[in-house]
Amino acid sequence: MGRIQRKKRNHHARRDISRAARTRARKLDYDQRHENALDASKRANLEAPTELDPDKAGLGMFYCVECDRHFPNSNDRNAHLASKLHKRIAKKVLTEKPYTHEEALRGAGIGVDNKQRNSDRIEAEQE
Repeated sequence: MGRIQRKKRNHHARRDISRAARTRARKLDYDQRHENALDASKRANLEAPTELDPDKAGLGMFYCVECDRHFPNSNDRNAHLASKLHKRIAKKVLTEKPYTHEEALRGAGIGVDNKQRNSDRIEAEQE
């Protein structure tokens, strides 16, 4: 007779969730990237910084504004700019408008209540 095998102990994909929640490699939010890509002065400052930053790859000299990524050299940045992933993200950032705070609140059901749902119920109760 064999033993009954107990269930394996798995991570249940929790490792990836904790990796995504880290703030060490946090990127800018979509609305911030949209603003940086469309504002000419911000874009110029990000693409050609006046000061070198030793904490960033390539001292912060080689930067993709749409993807919010720093690269170690110009060859890597040029390869990224030619990639399908960059083109897809750049098209989305440049064409789609980000949601405003008010739209996000309305999507969550928070905002002006014009009592349309309650008025239908009240009318049905009165009849």
